[in-house]
Formats: sequence, C-alpha cells, structure tokens
Amino acid sequence: MFEKSSRIGGRNGCLEEGGYKFDIGPTFLMMKFLLDSIFDECEVRSENYLTFKRLEPMYDLRFQGKSFKPSNDPEKTKREIEKLFPGSSSGFDRFMEYEKRRFAKIIPCLQKDYSSLGSMLSFKLVQSVPYLSFGKSVFDVLKGYFKNEDLSLLFSFQSKYLGMSAWDCPGGFSMLSYIEYAYGIYHTQGGLSAIPDALAKVAKEKGAKIHLNAGVKTLLMDGKKVTGVQLESGEKVFSDVTVLNADFAKAMADIVPKGKLKKYTPEKLGKKKFSCSTYMMHLGLDKLFPGEHHTILFAEDYKTNVKEIFSNGTLSKDISFYVRNASVTDPTLAPKGHSSVYVLVPVPNLDSQIDWARDGVTFRENVLNQVESRMGWKGLREHIRVEKVMTPLGWQNDLDIYKGATFNLSHNLGQMAYWRPRNQFEELGNVYLTGGGTHPGSGLPTILESARISSNLISKRFNVSFLTKTISM
Repeated sequence: MFEKSSRIGGRNGCLEEGGYKFDIGPTFLMMKFLLDSIFDECEVRSENYLTFKRLEPMYDLRFQGKSFKPSNDPEKTKREIEKLFPGSSSGFDRFMEYEKRRFAKIIPCLQKDYSSLGSMLSFKLVQSVPYLSFGKSVFDVLKGYFKNEDLSLLFSFQSKYLGMSAWDCPGGFSMLSYIEYAYGIYHTQGGLSAIPDALAKVAKEKGAKIHLNAGVKTLLMDGKKVTGVQLESGEKVFSDVTVLNADFAKAMADIVPKGKLKKYTPEKLGKKKFSCSTYMMHLGLDKLFPGEHHTILFAEDYKTNVKEIFSNGTLSKDISFYVRNASVTDPTLAPKGHSSVYVLVPVPNLDSQIDWARDGVTFRENVLNQVESRMGWKGLREHIRVEKVMTPLGWQNDLDIYKGATFNLSHNLGQMAYWRPRNQFEELGNVYLTGGGTHPGSGLPTILESARISSNLISKRFNVSFLTKTISM
C-alpha cells in the first residue's frame, strides 16, 4: 500500500499537536457489527485491537432552545419524545417497526457489487424496491411517522452523513436514523482514527507492506489496462491489479493519464453532483467543558440554513453545527484536565463563490461565538491552546478532495448502485475502487463495505478462497 501522507487514514486519520489528538473526519461509529465482521473475516477479533465504548445517551440534539437526548433503549427515547412532544411517541414505534423491515431488505443490496446491468435484476434488489420510497425525500418519509415537523427534523439530520439535505436525500435513507436507534453509537478509544491504525496492524500481521510518504503520481498503462503505479519519487511498481482508495474524482483528474477516460473525463466529472463540504475547527483546550460526547445544534431557521448550503451556495449566519467533546469519554485525547474539541459546520463545496481567504475570518468568529453561546461555554477563547481549521479549500488542497466535497459524489438515485463508479472499475482494466466514491457510498460503514466488496471480487478473480460473513437482520 502506498500512502502519500506520513501516516495512514486520510479522512479517517488524525492530527496531533501539543499533546492533543483530533480525528480529521468520522467521529460516529455506527453499524459496529460491520467493522467487527471485517476483523472476523481476517480471523481476528476487533476487541483485541480496539477499545469500544457505547455512548449513552447517543447524543444531545439542541433546537429552539430545547434539548433532546435519545437512547438506543426505545423506552428511554419514548420518554424523551413525550417530554417535548406529548402524544407523539407512538410514531416512534411505527418508525422502528417499518424501518427495521426496510433495513433488512436494503442491506443485502448494499453488500453486493453492481458490475453489470444484469446485477440490477437480482432477486434481493427486486425485493427491496417497495422499500426505496421512490419520489419521497427523507423528510417526507419521517413526516409520515411524526406529524410535528420539529420531531421529524430530529430524526432527519443523518442525511448530512451523506452530505445531503433531508429535503433532497432519497427517502430510503430514512433507515440511517433507525440504524443508530437499533444498534447504538460507539466511540473507539484514541478516536476513530484508531480504526485504520488497527486495520493496518492486522494487514501487516497478514503480510501486507505499507509505504508512507509515498504518493502516487500516475497509473502505468498498457492500452486501457493498468499495470501498476509510478510514485512521486519516480519509482515504478508493477502489479496484477491496482486498488484506488484516493478520492475518486481527484484520482480520475490527476493520476489517470490524459486521454484514457471517456465516462469520467474532467469535463464530465465537473457536471456530476457532489456533496456539500465542511468547515472544521479542532480546538485543544486547557479546560474540560461540560456536555455530552456528541452535541448537534440546529439553526433557528433550519430549512433556510439548509437552502443556503445546498441551493444558494452561501454562508449562513444562523448556522447548524456539531460539537464533539470526546474528552468527557476518552481521556487519551488531551493532557490531564484538558480537552480535545471538534466542531463541524456543513458549508457549500467549492462550486460556490465563497472566498475562504476573506470570508473565513468572519466565519471563524461566528462559529466561536455560536459555540460559546449555544453550548454555554463562556470564555471559550481564553482556553484555546491549539487551533486547527480546515475549510473546503483545505480539504481540496491538503487532502486532495475534489471540490472540497467532503462526502464525495452525491447520493441521488442517478449516482447509486450500477450508476455509481463500480467497485470493479468499468473504464480501466485491472482497477478496483474503494471509498466513498464507489458503491455503496460515503460514510464509514459503507466505505468498509466497499473494501469488502472489492477484496472479494479480487479474490474470486484469482481463485483465492476467503471467508465472508453475510449480515442478516
């Protein structure tokens, strides 16, 4: 494996400075059973490499001056609903009952590859069709369970995991919130960047060789077949197959030799739909402020905030944001008595006309003001000892993410399954894809699934036996 950076992980990596450790990207571990199965298939146990903590409550959702702290204990969640929305908890029962069926029908479809159009005619996929809620958005589906719009909203924010608005995200993805309520949310000690570190340890034990500070400059080609890679150092490495785990669009634009693509040329990629981006602030504080591990704070006018991000391409003054105060759970992330804080604000990707060099200064002040006031963390600025900021421009320039679109290609129906770049890449021979830009999509669990699918395809190609664990609900 060749990694451009000095450490593995990419968007699932970490930053360390002054004794503080910050996850770069994912901070929610949902569908832990999928991660466990990756280790199982390597004939090892995840708990021998990672320390897991189930979070209770799952998070604190703050809206309109109120706080909702759901649990994956359904009775506790129903009590929380009744406190804020009297008479509405029966909708939660309907939600859990139907979304359980939806999830059972759809997850097998997320665990298979779509290398040919014929694969779309599989019996399992046909069975799932009634559960895809065609023509409905996530918000439409949730309104069917919860008549109160605010309550629907509290079950819809998971569409942001895909970098999409709940009013645009296909209705089938309403199962994302069900997954959290049914299976819980976990933290891994040391942050979620401990996951790629653990996977790397297992890989090395199984014979893999990992090369750091070894960026790939270009693919080596024989006609339309890839024969290996040329590193930035000039070294050429030949291989039977090549697996691309780079940001898909960035890889197509930068490391595939010019003239080799027809479907994913730079011009055609520019017309694809991409997710939003994120403004990230990592704060090393000399104080541990109170709060839950995860807090999500909705804008006062959430629908307008979403419109500004996804339609107008402008920065909101009335922002929605997420705060991870992980040091209340994990003391390894900061010096004793200190804390590592992660602030994420969804913002437009680089298709917008935002000048981050100019507008970023004002936006930073707004974010800090909002964290201070809405989290109740008075005097926050006085306690900042380390501050690292990542704008969409930083995502593009520092982590090679196309348009700074943190969640990759959008998940509209025309960019999913067979119509998403395929695990066995359709444009070039001997190339397999993993990551958010291929099937099944972005988000840590689905990215792990993309790795499993591609690994199994390669094993089948070379008649290598392998273990596989079907997830059944």
